[in-house]
Amino acid sequence: MACIITPMHPDDWPAVREIYREGIATGNATFETELPDWEKWDASHRKDCRLVARAQDVDQAVLGWAALSPVSLRRVYAGVAEMSVYMAASVRGRGIGKALLQSLVEESERSGLWTLQAGIFPENSASIALHKSCGFREVGVRRRIGKLGNIWRDVLLLERRSSILG
Repeated sequence: MACIITPMHPDDWPAVREIYREGIATGNATFETELPDWEKWDASHRKDCRLVARAQDVDQAVLGWAALSPVSLRRVYAGVAEMSVYMAASVRGRGIGKALLQSLVEESERSGLWTLQAGIFPENSASIALHKSCGFREVGVRRRIGKLGNIWRDVLLLERRSSILG
């Protein structure tokens, strides 16, 4: 399925939030259980490196989104970010996630980032495969790092080092 990748704008928030809600509902995308409001989400993510995938039709509906969060305020980690990528349930498995993640990698390098990291539940095999197809590698597992509901969950750590920065 073809799509257009564009920067995310505040006007995209209702669609982005709905896609995030769908991800939360799977139980395998995040430890989060409640949706943030725009102000909270905006404050916790970098102002650059926020992308949406849009349908190539008249309404250009948002099909997915990707964004980066700083991992630390310490200057030594200025080139490291944690990434999130979410797809609308109706378009998962159609290649849009890969286009979006590849665009996020390119945008991150233009912004001077040398490492992207992701924490993924081991049960989320589609997300793991997506990340590996875009150059991420497994670096470890954080065992029973947090609870989702009453269940302790592991998180697989993946990272991608830029081949042109760092």
